[in-house]
Amino acid sequence: MQFTLNGREVDVAAHPMRRLLDVLREDCELTGTKEGCGEGECGACTVLVDGQAVVSCLVPFAQVEGRDVRTIEGADAQALQRAFMDQIGAQCGICTPGMIMAALSLGPDPTRRQMQEALAGNLCRCTGYEAIFRAISAAKRASRRTPLGVEPIA
Repeated sequence: MQFTLNGREVDVAAHPMRRLLDVLREDCELTGTKEGCGEGECGACTVLVDGQAVVSCLVPFAQVEGRDVRTIEGADAQALQRAFMDQIGAQCGICTPGMIMAALSLGPDPTRRQMQEALAGNLCRCTGYEAIFRAISAAKRASRRTPLGVEPIA
């Protein structure tokens, strides 16, 4: 089955009803996407399909034919990853890739409510959510740069 994976056209021979999560981890050897619950309840396996956050444990592989799939390995998420570290938004790390992928679906200046809604399907048992919301806000602020790379005055 052909689809775009992290910006590259790929053709993966896998059963169409296998979970996208398993195809990514086993066939594509991209293990950054984590399995938490396997039931679509925790968000640890969140990836972007055509820019929309989805839980890959519930997506049959057949659903991504011809579509664009982005995993944590292919995400342009350095600012978010750094902010998660700086703000202590990650502890055990199981939920972190899914949190980051869900946060990437937010616009450039999300409100607290938008962050809460975007991450409503992502569970974290270690940090609580305050540090995660701080990390997302910090990363979004850091990404708002002028063309010369100068931070705007807050």
